[in-house]
Amino acid sequence: MKKLFIFAVIIGIFCFSLSVSGWAQPIKIGAVINLTGPASTWGQYHAKGHRDYFKYVNDVKGGIAGRKIDLTVVDHAYKVPEAVKYVKKFCEEKVDMIATWDAGSGIMAKPIIQEYKIPTINYSTYQGILKPPIAYMYLPFGSYVLDSQAVLGYIKAIHKGKDAPKVGLLTYNNTYGKSIHDPSKEYAAKNNINIVTIEEFPPATVDLTTEMLRLKSKGAEYVFVQILPAAIITALKAADKVGYNVPFFGTWTSTDPDFFKLGKGLIRDRVFMQFCGVLPQDKTPGIEIMQKLWDKYKTVSKFDTSYWEGVVVAMIQERAAHRASGLFKQINGETINRAMETFKNEDFGGLVPYVSFSKDNHEGSFKGRIVQIHEDATYSPMSNFYDPIKEKVQVLKTPKM
Repeated sequence: MKKLFIFAVIIGIFCFSLSVSGWAQPIKIGAVINLTGPASTWGQYHAKGHRDYFKYVNDVKGGIAGRKIDLTVVDHAYKVPEAVKYVKKFCEEKVDMIATWDAGSGIMAKPIIQEYKIPTINYSTYQGILKPPIAYMYLPFGSYVLDSQAVLGYIKAIHKGKDAPKVGLLTYNNTYGKSIHDPSKEYAAKNNINIVTIEEFPPATVDLTTEMLRLKSKGAEYVFVQILPAAIITALKAADKVGYNVPFFGTWTSTDPDFFKLGKGLIRDRVFMQFCGVLPQDKTPGIEIMQKLWDKYKTVSKFDTSYWEGVVVAMIQERAAHRASGLFKQINGETINRAMETFKNEDFGGLVPYVSFSKDNHEGSFKGRIVQIHEDATYSPMSNFYDPIKEKVQVLKTPKM
């Protein structure tokens, strides 16, 4: 009896502490993000968006089913072994969800994630992450296949003349850079687009004059890039040096906050990218949420695409946990994963195109649009949102070169 009495007292104290705190056991989410390595400005703003949205869920929405979201962000400094170490640590701690950051980390951590069965969203949308088996691995929106097809579809739509548009690819010689090679070649072959050359270079390269001269000599009328924002600035400098005046198109990863500081006088009216996200001028509920976040938490003061993705990833994770609670009456890795696979045209207030997941498809969405990048860190739509496989692009504006 005495033991039972002591046990009852302990349970009572535990329940009382829960009632005082106002929270049940937290929903644990781990995020492995690059905060100090190369291209860390991206990661820093990703983390800001991720943290701010979960603060908003806890502060304003009261958490999820009475449970607080407990987000732990760790820095892997863009080092794959560090990322794998942290992913394993999160798995052993039995977090409910994970976010990984880059293509290499996502791929190398995938076997561990699938062993521990914890749903994971990767910030990089490298399509290789979703090579079978896809279990527990998710992209927040369309992969670089979408970027490749959307960019080339837009180029074909704006091109004048009887001959096929001549496109040159300028990419790193790594997995990230090469991610647009095959999708671009496949789409070009089916749509009468002439890829005249693919120029690859190591990420440490500091002068791209040679590559610009090759693109120019091959007659490339458009340049499609898959390189980090700082390297795009290097390419623009080299283009000016050799008198090469063509439009540059990139994937959605083409800008970060530092890009605009470095690009004064260089970006001008010649840089465009695929972006499947909201813009301030869209005036959707999604952008209103973002404005509330930066007004309330003041980690940023204006629209930024890296911060936007942090919010997108967090919103998808919130929706998944909420759905798990509703469908299965409990929130854990397994129920969250089952809940995510029920997503069908999920509306996130226009923050991102409708998101759908199933057992066979974890890509999220497959609609994008082309936007122009301006030196004042704003963007203008150049096309509608469209699925480049199923829909014809509607050109809103054409580049003026």
